[in-house]
Amino acid sequence: MIDDDRRLLDFAARTYRDRGAHADAVRTELGLSVTRYWQRIGRLLDNPEALAHNPTLTNRLRRITRR
Repeated sequence: MIDDDRRLLDFAARTYRDRGAHADAVRTELGLSVTRYWQRIGRLLDNPEALAHNPTLTNRLRRITRR
């Protein structure tokens, strides 16, 4: 797993009061569209290294995205 992937997972672990603040942070801090952000998160969730890096977050995101 590359550093950008770890950074993305660490960013995903942060909490926001509302979706608008999260979307704004995705655009300003990561320089990604929200769609591209979730595409990358989705790809990372299948990576065993992501699970090793932060198992609680990875499993939570798997539950959220695969409903």
